[in-house]
Amino acid sequence: MPIIKILISLFTAGLFFLMIFNIQEDDYGARSEIDFMNGVSFVAPPKEFSENPFSDVIEVNANWVAVMPYAFTRGNEPKVIFDNERQWWGERTQGVIKTIELAKEKKLKILLKPHVWIGGQGWTGDFILESEEDWKKWEADYEKYILNYAGIADSMDVEAFCIGLEFKNVVIERPQFWSDLIINVREVYHGNITYAANWDNYQNVTFWEELDFIGIDAYFPLSQNESPTVEELKKSWVKEKELLFELSKKYGLPVVFTEYGYRSIDKGAGNQWELEHHRKYEGDPNFDVQKNAYQALFETFWAEPWFHGGFLWKWYPDHWRKLDPENSDYTPQKKPVEKVVREWYKKH
Repeated sequence: MPIIKILISLFTAGLFFLMIFNIQEDDYGARSEIDFMNGVSFVAPPKEFSENPFSDVIEVNANWVAVMPYAFTRGNEPKVIFDNERQWWGERTQGVIKTIELAKEKKLKILLKPHVWIGGQGWTGDFILESEEDWKKWEADYEKYILNYAGIADSMDVEAFCIGLEFKNVVIERPQFWSDLIINVREVYHGNITYAANWDNYQNVTFWEELDFIGIDAYFPLSQNESPTVEELKKSWVKEKELLFELSKKYGLPVVFTEYGYRSIDKGAGNQWELEHHRKYEGDPNFDVQKNAYQALFETFWAEPWFHGGFLWKWYPDHWRKLDPENSDYTPQKKPVEKVVREWYKKH
């Protein structure tokens, strides 16, 4: 009899534990199911596709694609404009829906990742407003933009959704807005939610624990040398890797590089935001620096259990950068680094 009582007690305790565990999991939303992301950042085209553009994506063993709608605003102005007829087809709702449909035909999973372009500034990190009235106007406009695509994400069974990216000033000035936005997004979208912080300010994000994974746009400057080696770049990653691991451990969430990549140009593993102003060529392309930088990143992160992959920047469906393998742009298409991507993406 005592043994039976003990077994009953243990069984009851076990059920209680499972009930508590399930409640906690429900509180955290979908965060328990996040597949490893061998992803590409898919550039929206100006016109509708003539054929499915994702065949060459799966050829490099990618299993995820970031689909990126765009909205526009001006520096120091609160209005957020999207679905404007002057925008490229692939940046608008109609094009986004078709892009997702075609990606799903190829069995690709989707990160729907709305972007904002700031007129006169470009980078969302510099965006700031002065008055409370303007902030309220911007928040209402931005929420409308995000909820539009959150609803599409839910209706199309999109696997992950990003509520914003690289708003360096806004996450500091308006932290409550982001927490409220997350709640509102979860009312219409039931998949995994993230935010994409820039490499230099992810520490300022106060709402990581309210998300399902940590998104980092990983343009860390690793070396100012013209063509650094893989070993040199891996050494540069040591400190940053430790900080990202501590971030993951603090919040109990995996880290995903929502963007990563390197131009095929001298100093391509350094201050990339400075090189980006050069649209096409700046002397001869340097394929070694791009290849070495990818290799170092993969060797540093791809086997870590707390790391869940990333989205290379960027992949063109039809563009001169895709057609011309001698360009110095970020894309790995038709360059030596494409083989490196294919090999590492095959590992997961």
